[in-house]
Amino acid sequence: MKKNDIFEIEITGTTDEGDGVGRAEGMAVFVPYALVGEVVRVIIVKVLKNYAAGKLMEVVKPSAYRLKSECEYFYKCGGCRFWNVEYSAELEYKRQKVEDCLRRIGKIDAEVPPVLGAKDCRGYRNKGQFPVSRDGIGIYAQHSHRVIDIEGCIIQDANNPDVLKTVREWMTKYGIEPYDEETGEGCVRHIYTRCGDSGQMVCIVTNTEKLPFAENLVEMLRESVSGICGILQNINNKKTNVVLGRTFKILWGVDYIIDSIGDCKFKISPHSFYQVNNAQTEVLYSKAAEYAGLSGNEVVWDLYCGIGTIGQFMAKSAKKIIGIEVVEQAIENAKENAKLNGIENAQYYCGTAEGLAPKLKGEKPDVVILDPPRKGCEESLLKTVAASRAKRIVYVSCKPSTLARDLRILENLGYKTQKVQPVDLFPRTHHCEVVAQLQRDINY
Repeated sequence: MKKNDIFEIEITGTTDEGDGVGRAEGMAVFVPYALVGEVVRVIIVKVLKNYAAGKLMEVVKPSAYRLKSECEYFYKCGGCRFWNVEYSAELEYKRQKVEDCLRRIGKIDAEVPPVLGAKDCRGYRNKGQFPVSRDGIGIYAQHSHRVIDIEGCIIQDANNPDVLKTVREWMTKYGIEPYDEETGEGCVRHIYTRCGDSGQMVCIVTNTEKLPFAENLVEMLRESVSGICGILQNINNKKTNVVLGRTFKILWGVDYIIDSIGDCKFKISPHSFYQVNNAQTEVLYSKAAEYAGLSGNEVVWDLYCGIGTIGQFMAKSAKKIIGIEVVEQAIENAKENAKLNGIENAQYYCGTAEGLAPKLKGEKPDVVILDPPRKGCEESLLKTVAASRAKRIVYVSCKPSTLARDLRILENLGYKTQKVQPVDLFPRTHHCEVVAQLQRDINY
């Protein structure tokens, strides 16, 4: 097999990123946008040692679940993966992905029920990140840093098209240069937005300390975009893929939004982690609360607590919440949110979960909540959690493979996986959130 060879293949599987998988000349071929059960014609674009990458040329025999995409940018964008398939088929793919990871990586034979799907796959994202380049303002093409110029994104907040249009007009009118990744020159790098109950925050990420004609930008955004509560500048002059730098300047309004999940309100700063899908986050947290099984007498460790969302969602049913988070601003937000919600049984500490958890003084936990980043938990932390002899562990994960790895470690340390529930917080993408309940083996 070599580059530019053309094959007709049957798609028999799907990769972790949502690409179709078939075989040609005994080698696996990954084909973006091809669906299981389809026969497709592909041209080989890359040949590696163990697999090849193909580009879809023609769907010879389409899947019964194939749809015409609602999004005009779908076949160019590197974000969504499933606008070309019925939602029910996407949810089953995600369920099977979780089940496969548990069995193959974790050696755990847990029943994986149907994914709790979203009522609406459109407009659910409360956070937007739009790169700016000489090619335009919008989204990255798949597997690249080439920017596709867009008017709006179908899964983003309805205000964002007005934001992008206004910034475009401002840059053109005042000659503001976009950032160039290769030379490191130019001014505007990204447009970053967050929205909530209190309105929308718009942040212009710049390569320069000074933002020319900033007052004109503020005036134009306030005139053109409804519900803005804050306009910020973020300075990021490093050659990095990280969107936000450390320094913010308030150009107008406030540097946070207020949003709610269930009965709890949360103050959210630009750097703070906050789930992007409000409706489905409430579904996820309700399931986590069910798995925690709190009666009002339990001490809960909320590790990787962020701005305090999960712990405060459960606080009324707990004796005490003890939260740990490495981001200092998030811990400040967590303390403010506890006051905002009238919660007096929560304490928060800044540091790494693996570094601080072993040093926690006071009451041992009855329940531990783990909500780590995609890389999962450090093994040292899992050993600390197991050594605490908490009755239950509730593990919230955004990556099934690292969840499966960590569940296996916890099972080896005396815990048994009781329940697993996938929740779709990211419709039309390949990502899936999972919440798992573990119970301590009393004989261990």
